[in-house]
Amino acid sequence: MRRTFYRLFIELTNGRFTSYLLRKFTQSRLSAFLIPSYARVFRIQQDEMERELREYKTLHELFTRRLQPGRRTIDTAPDSVVSPVDGMLEDYGAITDEKQFVIKGKTYSIVDMLGTNERAETYGGGTYMVLYLSPSHYHRIHSPVSGTVRERFVLGRKSYPVNQLGLRYGKEPLSKNYRSVTELVTESSRIAMVKVGAMFVNSIELLHERDAVEKGEEMAYFTFGSTVVLLFEKNTVVLDHLDKGKGIRVGERLGRML
Repeated sequence: MRRTFYRLFIELTNGRFTSYLLRKFTQSRLSAFLIPSYARVFRIQQDEMERELREYKTLHELFTRRLQPGRRTIDTAPDSVVSPVDGMLEDYGAITDEKQFVIKGKTYSIVDMLGTNERAETYGGGTYMVLYLSPSHYHRIHSPVSGTVRERFVLGRKSYPVNQLGLRYGKEPLSKNYRSVTELVTESSRIAMVKVGAMFVNSIELLHERDAVEKGEEMAYFTFGSTVVLLFEKNTVVLDHLDKGKGIRVGERLGRML
């Protein structure tokens, strides 16, 4: 019953019109009066923001804020994989040979997530990692490795919550939501970075258009809290001993490439 009620409520409120209204409001000057309370409620780290709080004219500007130079240190080891975002390490583990993994009792299909079996085939037997960004986090997305961009593509239409409730009661939001995928190629392997849209707000803005990318380089931003899923090929990465539910920041080491 709880699952049914949750899904019904989300379906009724997650329409094109409500999404449009929310987007327009956050981008309007009318949203400015909410900025002080938003920063207080979500405990925004104002000391690391690029600008003073009063200089942000809309909630959208605050959501997509940049940080002061040098506020994030990128691990420089040639073989390291770093966090592409500030967020919470929601989960990580093995992808089955059938190209699936399980979070909160839900089975996620890599085929659904990437759109085709051909794309998913690369990651069968590999490793996944889920990084969740709350509304309090810095929302810009950086590259976890140095390499080249093999493919960029977008899938899905609507976006449902990707928080704890969404992962538990939603309809596989990580593989069904609107999502923007960038597949990267390093010297030894391929990595898929799946940027998953959050409730109501599908906007994931890509900033990087070149083929080459450097580890830690800014690539995109979310306009609200959301999730990034990293997919690694089989036998290509060794993750560090990481604590699930732990906060992590851009540039922090997640593991190393083999």
